[in-house]
Amino acid sequence: MTQATALRQAAEAASDPLPALLSQASVLASTVMLGDHGRRRAGTGEQFWQYRPAHAGDDQRRIDWRRSARSDDTYVQDKEWQIAQSVQMWIDGSASMAFQSTPELSTKLQRARVIGLAIAIALNRGGERIGLLDQNIAPQRGTAQIQKLAVALCAAQADDFGRAPKSGLISNAKALFISDFLGDFDAVESALHKAAELGVRGVLIQVLDPEETQFPFHGRTVFQSVGQSTQFETLQASGLRDRYLDRLAARQDALRNLADQTGWVFQSHQTDKAALTPLLWLHETLGRRV
Repeated sequence: MTQATALRQAAEAASDPLPALLSQASVLASTVMLGDHGRRRAGTGEQFWQYRPAHAGDDQRRIDWRRSARSDDTYVQDKEWQIAQSVQMWIDGSASMAFQSTPELSTKLQRARVIGLAIAIALNRGGERIGLLDQNIAPQRGTAQIQKLAVALCAAQADDFGRAPKSGLISNAKALFISDFLGDFDAVESALHKAAELGVRGVLIQVLDPEETQFPFHGRTVFQSVGQSTQFETLQASGLRDRYLDRLAARQDALRNLADQTGWVFQSHQTDKAALTPLLWLHETLGRRV
């Protein structure tokens, strides 16, 4: 096989998920109420917002004489305050995210990619700039940027568990981290404390397979990480259920507390639930609460 042939085959394999990802994300994004994204207030901008009665100190150049002629009062035009915000995303692409308990369900990675790209499309239509932290893609607007994000999101990563990035954050930007957050908690803690220092607020979305939240195992069971770096065998899996669920609850409590301490918001999502639910919540949260 020539080098060119190998390269072409590798490129084709890498691009296979791209059309489906773009299609799913676009359909999801189209259901979101788009537009203002929480920026509707008076200020510097080009878009008309509202008429209001003139106040002492208003610049006479802002008076709308046509509107004022229809009333005994003098009216000015308020423009909408428009500052495009930067939203930086990290979509965990590690081996752990490739898990799916049944073929009927999406992998955690597929769900994370769809949610991430769908919110990117929605935010782009709302005038925001979106980038990817771990891929060093700076926040930009436009359809070319969405295509670039989609291509980057389809790239596989070799690590067994993802590590939240703390470099590349832009001061006072917003951020979105989507992962199963089952790996190194210290990395998440370090990333969010660094974000807080920079005035970055954001959202953590934990994506889990229902098997990971229910632990429906009995008898002899071999547990193996997707990346095969960790393996554990037990003869009585059901005896581990309570301890496992306690540790999962403790991890979620730790993530929630960390988010509260640093001005972020935490939410969990299962792959057997509709992707639209977290997307609508995420759009509202990024626009109004963080």
